Amino acid sequence: MSSASVLRVTPLAARQFLRRALLLDEPAPDIATALAYHRYIQIDPINVCGRMHDLILRNRVRGYREGDLMRHLHGPEAAPHPASARAAFEHHLPDSNVLVAFPLEAWPHLHAAMLARTRHASAWSGKLTPREREFAPHLFAELAARGPLGSDDLHDGRRAPRLWGSMTLAKSTLQKLFFHGRVLIARRDGQRRLYDLPERVLPASVHAAPTPAAEDTARWLILLKLRQRRLVTLKRDELRLVADVVQPIAVEGCPPLYCLQADANLFDPPASPSARTSSSATDARAPRLIAPLDPLIYDRRVTAALWNFAYTWEVYTPPHKRVRGYYALPVLAGTELIGHIDPKADRARKKLIVVSRRVRRGHSVAPAVRELAQWLGLKA
Repeated sequence: MSSASVLRVTPLAARQFLRRALLLDEPAPDIATALAYHRYIQIDPINVCGRMHDLILRNRVRGYREGDLMRHLHGPEAAPHPASARAAFEHHLPDSNVLVAFPLEAWPHLHAAMLARTRHASAWSGKLTPREREFAPHLFAELAARGPLGSDDLHDGRRAPRLWGSMTLAKSTLQKLFFHGRVLIARRDGQRRLYDLPERVLPASVHAAPTPAAEDTARWLILLKLRQRRLVTLKRDELRLVADVVQPIAVEGCPPLYCLQADANLFDPPASPSARTSSSATDARAPRLIAPLDPLIYDRRVTAALWNFAYTWEVYTPPHKRVRGYYALPVLAGTELIGHIDPKADRARKKLIVVSRRVRRGHSVAPAVRELAQWLGLKA
């Protein structure tokens, strides 16, 4: 694209765009709509004040309840979805260990990445070890005969040796086969994964879908990033594959950015006078707590440049090096990121504890903390 086609906007306009484009101003009516719009939702099991996927979706889906994504994926524990009724599934982003919820259309685009994992060495996701290869036929036979099983339901007739920590032979084999697409998560018992054969998890037409051409999947991956975050940086090779559908955006102080052409109208203020909001009114909106890996802040380079907010999720940071806290939630107020709250749910006492906070003067976050506590079924 020529430089003449670049859309030049202010940082304020870019921030307003992101609120609209990321469903923060107008939430989706249901999980299926949000998932189809964003193309995936990141899943994480850590539960300090709600799990990552629930914290992401509670700001994007009207009436969202804790645990609703898992119920959407697998059905209630008492009545799990049959394959024909399934609308989404769990798997890893290609070239990544990041677990996400995908709509069904993603499945054929994962084939190449799943096959590639079977050929490289990795104790977590790579090719099977000799012992795992020996154990796999037994595992498949058990699944075929018994249906969805967890790793603790399987054994090889002997006491399974421990592999790096608490990983048993059954668990390591199942986990790799999941990365390879040869078993899928059929449902969950709490956070315990129950696996089954892919043809019994996915609708038949989805499971049998052919593998797309490599360039089609490469384009799909870039569009995935655009639909997930809505305003992104692109490398030259990435831009080449999606140049026909992206709009270049120039924002002072930011790297070159791109959005989907279909989203470009969201830079314009809403047409309805009742929906139109001045910048001062936007800044006065009640603060809300967002997830540590929310799409709004996922790209740290863009977050620092556009929002003047240097943020790192510190779960895996050594305690003495943490700046904000183990599970600090950024605070969004209108078009500003004004600080953080580090909350912890004390389920036994039914109370949400604020471990630490740092919020810009002049803003009250007590209502946002109470809202999170109420959503968790706790008291602030």
